Amino acid sequence: MSADRTAWEQCSVARVVSPVQPRKLAKVPFVELADGRLQGVVSSGSDIARVYVSSIAAGTHGFSCSTNNNRPCGGVYGSPCKHLQALAAEAVLQYGLDRVARYLRVEVGDGADLMSCLRGGHEPAPAAVVFSRFLRHLAYLELPDTTEPIPELHWFPATGAAR
Repeated sequence: MSADRTAWEQCSVARVVSPVQPRKLAKVPFVELADGRLQGVVSSGSDIARVYVSSIAAGTHGFSCSTNNNRPCGGVYGSPCKHLQALAAEAVLQYGLDRVARYLRVEVGDGADLMSCLRGGHEPAPAAVVFSRFLRHLAYLELPDTTEPIPELHWFPATGAAR
């Protein structure tokens, strides 16, 4: 085992995959492919204190959008709202079109837009878990830089620990 590997294993740092292209964090500060959905947090265009939790289900392409306190987005009924469109656009920047399309299980032809290929309808989804994860990520950004272990990020046993 190399010295670099040993040092890496003893840090409370996770490797982060760089975005495919730069993202607009002010508009969509949190986007993830998790829990069988493309989901994230999208800032309101009209109220700086309001955010929306938006999601698109893999396979069914059912979509949901509501405020962080579970009030439904007024533009989500019938077709995807602007928050869902912003979420999808930022996911493509973050992960690349191929990865997002594969995750959502949709065929996107050459030159086609991801959103135009989705066929789902409005399908309410829980917003609290996504918003809670977003807040957790914000809390990690406020931690001071350190190479010392952070207990809640130290998930794996030390090398040589009994199993």
